[in-house]
Amino acid sequence: MKIIILGGGQVGARVAENLVSDDNDIVVVDLDAALLKKLQDRLDIQTVVGNAAHPSVLARAGAADCDMLLALTRNDETNLAACKIAGSRFNIPTKIARIRASDYVEYGGEGLLEEFMVDYAICPEQIVTHNLFRLFEYPGALQVLDFAEGQVQLVATEALRGGLLVGRELRRIRQDLPDANCRICAIAREDALILPTGETEIQCDDEVFFLAQPDAVRDVLSELRKDDPPIRRVMIAGGGNIGFRLARLLEQAGYEVKIIDHGLERCRRLGESLERTLVLQGEATDEELLEAENIDEMDMFCALTNDDEDNVMSALLAKRMGARRVIALVNRSSYVGLLEGHRIDIAVSPHLSTIGSILAHLRRGDVEAVHPLRGGSAEAMEVVIHGDVKTSRLVGRRIDEIEMPQGCRICALVRGDEVRMAHHDEVLADGDHLIIFVSRRHQVREIEQLVQVKLGFF
Repeated sequence: MKIIILGGGQVGARVAENLVSDDNDIVVVDLDAALLKKLQDRLDIQTVVGNAAHPSVLARAGAADCDMLLALTRNDETNLAACKIAGSRFNIPTKIARIRASDYVEYGGEGLLEEFMVDYAICPEQIVTHNLFRLFEYPGALQVLDFAEGQVQLVATEALRGGLLVGRELRRIRQDLPDANCRICAIAREDALILPTGETEIQCDDEVFFLAQPDAVRDVLSELRKDDPPIRRVMIAGGGNIGFRLARLLEQAGYEVKIIDHGLERCRRLGESLERTLVLQGEATDEELLEAENIDEMDMFCALTNDDEDNVMSALLAKRMGARRVIALVNRSSYVGLLEGHRIDIAVSPHLSTIGSILAHLRRGDVEAVHPLRGGSAEAMEVVIHGDVKTSRLVGRRIDEIEMPQGCRICALVRGDEVRMAHHDEVLADGDHLIIFVSRRHQVREIEQLVQVKLGFF
């Protein structure tokens, strides 16, 4: 497949890295020649220097025989114009645009995006806000991800002393929670990722990934850590798109919210748009301001500015001054693993969230969702299987008969409205949605080949 990626920044580079190993013909377009040179040396791909919205630049990139365009620059208008030109002049079949401004998505609707010939729009702020809001519903969770339209959730959490399952074998969870439909998929212990068996013991400070239906998530969390008090009082640093969106969701859900922003005009707009949120002008790294606003009474502090360093410093300061849990938004995805689990409880990367949404459209086979885990080194995928015993490597077979790539595991399946944890004797059927844990990103190609049906199916 020939794919043109517009924008060689962190998102574009990460997507190119994921695709280049899959025998795709990749071309990256950017204005920064030095950035493209580094990318070309590292990934051995083609690059074109120029404005991504210029027809001549798209032509030089090979748009005339391109299968897919990914418009991933930081400028919405450039992405939209490029998709329009790609569709009208070059007839590129599939066009995906990264859209940051909520106006294009919320107020324009699908009709506006169709005018620009955008097939799929990815809105990072919308995705990140949704992922953040999930963390308020489940105190103690590090990550909450939806599969099968929310019928089953994958949750990451840190096992703490006092959890009922800590120091015990995993088989005991069935005794403690006989009615809970859940499955522990993986355990991250120091630098190792473990695919557990019933004899595996949970240790204190393990990062545990489990699948469960929404009504069982809290029960499983209580097995792995002491019951976390509910979150009621929240302080947000940064009134940009994500901070504003989150504050609006939280106040509608009944949380007590304070939001800090340094811009006077921005604070005025926030005050006019938010109904029950207290808006404060100032710096989130101002100790006197935090103390005056009772930071020690906050259940959650969220640092959501556009500056990584400010987010890290304000989150560390809030934690030291008594905030119960702190979240820092970190644009450099490489920082996530360094920060999370130490003094900063949760580090969130908008780029990783965005990449997951993009990859769901790019994976071969019938892929419904892709979520990067552990800073992008692992993935959780939702795939739909089709065919029969003759045309599929999966349909009609017991799970213990399937040769999965090493480090990969089918953790659950969704059949219609029924969620089933993937036990060894479960027989897979046509149309099943499989939730697969992939411990190493380069194994995704093997999973795609496993899922694809043979030509006889068509």
